[in-house]
Amino acid sequence: MNTKIKICGLTNLEDALLAVNLGADFLGFIFAESKRQVDMQTVSRIVQKLPPGPITVGVFMDQPIDFVRDVMQKTQLDRIQLHGDESIDFCRALDWPMIKRIRIDDRSSIKEIQNQIAQFPDMDYLIDPGAGDGKTFDWSIIQKFKADYILAGGLNPDNVREAVERLHPFGVDVSSGVESRPGKKDPEKLKRFIEEVRCQ
Repeated sequence: MNTKIKICGLTNLEDALLAVNLGADFLGFIFAESKRQVDMQTVSRIVQKLPPGPITVGVFMDQPIDFVRDVMQKTQLDRIQLHGDESIDFCRALDWPMIKRIRIDDRSSIKEIQNQIAQFPDMDYLIDPGAGDGKTFDWSIIQKFKADYILAGGLNPDNVREAVERLHPFGVDVSSGVESRPGKKDPEKLKRFIEEVRCQ
């Protein structure tokens, strides 16, 4: 399986184009409160200048549904990622392909993860212990988990190969792990991260 790569927390065209040229499959733009938060105008300008191929994702966290709709309509992004405690009714009211964050920490169990997923059928899932804060978790919890998911949380060029080899996720998601500073990607780290995933 070719592990998909999501580069998140993009804030500028230069980094987005670099991610595309290096082979990223998903590009994430954060509209929730964050050091990497972007506005609709910036994202619209970036999206208009991207080549076809990667799936663009708007990331939201416990924000009003009208705001989410407005952003998605005006930016023409492909997919919504809900990273908070949004309900299934909230998700169903949005008519876009969706990624739902599944919360995990070192005390979690596969049963708890499965129970969370059961609440959100017909969606893609991102397993993440934090809210974009670069925290890792005990990967052994999901080592025998049989489901397609995107793995996030503390990934970087030094540990992503081990993560892919141990867990075989559908995809991996990185933001701070390939930055030179919040909101600015480091070209060498980004290149190395993608090479470490693709070498599988």
